[in-house]
Amino acid sequence: MSRLYLNHSTLGEGNPLFVIHGLFGSSRNWQALSRLFSRHFRVITVDLRNHGDSFHAAEMGYAEMAADVLQLMDHLSIDSAHILGHSMGGKLAMKLTRQNPERVNKLVVADIAPVAYSHSYHDIIEPVRAMQLSTVSSRKEADSQLAVDIPDQSIRQFILQSLTIQDGKLHWKLNWESIQNNVAAIIGYENIADWRIENSTLFIRGGASPYITEQSWKLIQQHFLNAELVTLDKAGHWLHAEQPAAFAEQVVRFLEL
Repeated sequence: MSRLYLNHSTLGEGNPLFVIHGLFGSSRNWQALSRLFSRHFRVITVDLRNHGDSFHAAEMGYAEMAADVLQLMDHLSIDSAHILGHSMGGKLAMKLTRQNPERVNKLVVADIAPVAYSHSYHDIIEPVRAMQLSTVSSRKEADSQLAVDIPDQSIRQFILQSLTIQDGKLHWKLNWESIQNNVAAIIGYENIADWRIENSTLFIRGGASPYITEQSWKLIQQHFLNAELVTLDKAGHWLHAEQPAAFAEQVVRFLEL
């Protein structure tokens, strides 16, 4: 695998749509939705740096990650595309749009706002980094160890998707060291006081999620001049996994307007 470009896969034909996952995720999390989107678009799902099958790197700020996506667009000879990002991927997508609005046709931001958040993810990162993989022979054993400090099974199962076997040994695809070193930048965000984004943008939030509050929506409206908000009432932060059909319907409706 080349370290020059983000690992990616392509499905379908038509206008390009880049799909960008969130923290601890990968393009694998979006396979089912990408198949749905591919009926309408040329869908490019990516693994961000330090995730999935993409390269590992010490730096992991939004400027660097946005540059990775732009580099891939250039490599694929794509002048402009629709961009869909969830959580950390949504922050990246907003940063990319701010820096290069001419490269973004329409923007979809899933359950995240352009603000800093307070949670640090140390309750996930530290137990994982403390685990000795040399003493673990299966995902089941890894799950049992992590259960002591990470009681939420859904979180454990999500993280363990990135635990794989390489050369007969368990290996993390996630670069936990870099993620831990950059977590302040990941949960933070730049001051958007001078932002004026004219690209058509759809914000989709989960009704049971705290990530896009009424206060942050008012902030968004001040700086995203053509923004729309849709709420999936019974969904949480993982709205695309909890209500994939409703999520896909809203995305396709917006992009085909």
